[in-house]
Amino acid sequence: MTACAIEPSAGHEDGAAPAGCTLTVDGAYAARLASAGDSWFPERWTLDGPEPYAVPLPRNQPEEPGTEVQPMGDGRVLIHRLVARRHAFSLLYPTGPGTGELPLGAVECPDDSARLRLLPPVPGGEKAYALAVGPRSTSVWLVAGGAFGPERLAELPGRCSGGVWLDRTARLLALDRETGGRTKAVVVDLERGGEVSPLLQIAADSDDRLLLADHDSGLLIVRSDAPSPGRARLGWGVLGSTLPVRFPECLRLRDCSVTPFAIQPGQMLTPESCAVALRVDGPAGSWIGVWRPAERRVHHLRAPEGWLAGTGLWTADGVLRLPFVTRDVPCGVAQVSPPAAVPSEPGAGPSEPGVVLPEPGAASPPPEPGAVLPEPGAVLPEPGAVLPEPGAVLPSPETGAHPGGTAPSGHPPEPVPPGPGHSGHPSEAASPTGAGPSPAPSAARPVPLQQAPLGRLVTN
Repeated sequence: MTACAIEPSAGHEDGAAPAGCTLTVDGAYAARLASAGDSWFPERWTLDGPEPYAVPLPRNQPEEPGTEVQPMGDGRVLIHRLVARRHAFSLLYPTGPGTGELPLGAVECPDDSARLRLLPPVPGGEKAYALAVGPRSTSVWLVAGGAFGPERLAELPGRCSGGVWLDRTARLLALDRETGGRTKAVVVDLERGGEVSPLLQIAADSDDRLLLADHDSGLLIVRSDAPSPGRARLGWGVLGSTLPVRFPECLRLRDCSVTPFAIQPGQMLTPESCAVALRVDGPAGSWIGVWRPAERRVHHLRAPEGWLAGTGLWTADGVLRLPFVTRDVPCGVAQVSPPAAVPSEPGAGPSEPGVVLPEPGAASPPPEPGAVLPEPGAVLPEPGAVLPEPGAVLPSPETGAHPGGTAPSGHPPEPVPPGPGHSGHPSEAASPTGAGPSPAPSAARPVPLQQAPLGRLVTN
């Protein structure tokens, strides 16, 4: 038993709703806390066979609603419970008609102002990690897969949130650290005692968070208020690239919350072709958006009935797999094939790898039911033209830490309108002082992503 001032996580950062279940990186297993009347119990899904099926893993008494579960690569389920001010971790597995449990140890939590939550699953699924956030510092814990129970691997000053793995060995962990009233994404090297290096510093006075990263292409999905101070926007960049972070106008949906949850893998060296799955929550409910950096539009698709919202996985050939539960299908996976990528129109102007320039003079037609809304195509300032701080050192691809079922209806869900509306405001680009949009869009040019030097984070 190890002492640590932590307590359960109270919600998710950035107002994002919790996902309905957790999947392993390879999509072979999923785990969720299922309900039976007023009680809760862990449930494991097996997804790599001919048909998905669920295995309930109840113990002697119901679980608390805030209990966390995470699938491991071997099919066992890690469970995180709060028991008498201690965080207890165990592995659950089916044993004939019952459920076996292997206790892993516990972490004490004497401080009521701290919290602890599991980090996303790592490739391979042999280990599991947790993030403990205290009043003035944050700790990274190995809670499954170690030799002697929970082990604290790193402690860094400041309060951290998020959690994205940048490589396939669970060595480089990106966290969003709040210090001095600003939030910046940093990289924690778990093999060097928690050595911390900056990752995102788009502007000195901006909040820059990393939401997703793809190991194959290096595509990064970020959320930052650099182009619109006080208003966080979704953007994209490439780890190790000298191109700017871009903030596409099409990712701004009026009166809607947009949360990316999956990136298409297997697109080596072509990040602009990766499909990104978005969870869109608005007054009309929740639905799915699909967006590619090379396109200036979002494809809006109806979510399958009973979708475990915020959960899904791409196959390398571009099929989106979405877990769902209905009264008639207690364990289902809908397969969605979104529209193929639309190539850039001839004469749209020059572009650079991973960069889509606006098409001059195009107008946005009024949306029709079921239509895919394109990005408004006026002559715009360059999206994401956020100037770097003087003296910034940029990583290079050579030296940087480059991360290396069927739908119920039998066909993909029908597209739906994107809810109440779509923003028609032109993209905004921050000036060197954050004063507002650039007055000369015709002279726009790429501005490098202001990443900190990552060359010393050797990954081999």
